[in-house]
Amino acid sequence: MRYIQASLVPGETVVYQTRLHWIVMLRHILLGLLLLAGSGALVAYLLHQPRPGNTNGHVIEGGAAALLVCGIVAILAGLVRRNATEMAVTTRRVVIKQGLMNRKTVELLLNKIETIEVSEPMAGRMFGYGSITMVGTGGTSEPFHKISHPLQFRSEVQQQLEKLSAGPLSGGVQVVPTEDRR
Repeated sequence: MRYIQASLVPGETVVYQTRLHWIVMLRHILLGLLLLAGSGALVAYLLHQPRPGNTNGHVIEGGAAALLVCGIVAILAGLVRRNATEMAVTTRRVVIKQGLMNRKTVELLLNKIETIEVSEPMAGRMFGYGSITMVGTGGTSEPFHKISHPLQFRSEVQQQLEKLSAGPLSGGVQVVPTEDRR
């Protein structure tokens, strides 16, 4: 969570951190395993073939190496995708950073959040992932998909909103009792 730590203002602390669920890597892992299996099949074929003087062994070796490299790259791409997203609730705002090369950041002040919608598909409820959509003042909405523990994220935001509204510097109207002077 380097971006979030670097963007904290004095007096602000991180209350809750989460990231994308491992399910976002599932396609990358399946593709990588398929490519690695293809590489293994080519190597097994090459090992079980007799080697006459003029064969295409080098082509098969090159194909196996290429499949091996592509499989590893596919799995690493999934890891990078998951780890390039940072999400946190601080004492003052919600900070979400997505991307490594092309970065997108969303920083919503807690007092500007009107609604947090949580959507969990059946598989998401079983495995602990879902989508959140934060709606800020003015109707701006920001959806974030496949985050880990979306209900916990919403709960942490709500707790910080409660603390913010209960504080003396909340910006809300405070009723100060006065004496009745009749």
